[in-house]
Amino acid sequence: MSTSKSPLTVKCPTCKCAVVWCSESKFKPFCSDRCRLIDLGEWIMEEKRIPGETLDLDINEEDDFFYQ
Repeated sequence: MSTSKSPLTVKCPTCKCAVVWCSESKFKPFCSDRCRLIDLGEWIMEEKRIPGETLDLDINEEDDFFYQ
């Protein structure tokens, strides 16, 4: 009986291309640096977000002791 396993393959979150999950896959889970940067840009532009309640960030300058 053979115990050889095929390497785990995942889909790139950006382009859905197959990516082998191994140490040689430099940008995993992405297939390339381009796909990684596209995903980062989507998070920065808030096109992607983690669901949750919105935080009320009313800043009172009198309470701001950090810059005093």
